[in-house]
Amino acid sequence: MTVVGSLLVGGGLSARGEGAGSASRPDRTEVLELAVENDQYAAPDLPPAGPSVGDLHVYSGWLVQDGRRVGQGGGSCQVVQVDGARITTQCLLTVRLERGSLTMQSLWVTGENPLDMAITGGTDAYRDAHGTVRVWDIATPDERMRAEITHASTR
Repeated sequence: MTVVGSLLVGGGLSARGEGAGSASRPDRTEVLELAVENDQYAAPDLPPAGPSVGDLHVYSGWLVQDGRRVGQGGGSCQVVQVDGARITTQCLLTVRLERGSLTMQSLWVTGENPLDMAITGGTDAYRDAHGTVRVWDIATPDERMRAEITHASTR
């Protein structure tokens, strides 16, 4: 998986409470760090040949924790600006985990490291999710991600 779709590397799943307020429950933050096993990648090149607005990078892979597959992810990055060697893409990514799915997006300039993506939503246990995902070493065997998922409290 190249571009941004390669997902997470690391260690575990934890939760910590954050926020303040005496009458309401604090928001809860869940931290997720996983490894990525990239499995499919395609890069359709629209005319004109070479990097141009509209070109795509499409990818998928597996999320791994402690040597065990715990989820799947995939997405695409579409070229939105070419300025010489500086190529900017709009990236959309969805990951499916045991407790639900998360969606995220960001602009990415090819080669920038790390990349921060906004969590834009989710399903099931992640239906109220927002937060940030940081991705390092994109398009390498060492690619990893750390998701800091904030769950809104029930007031």
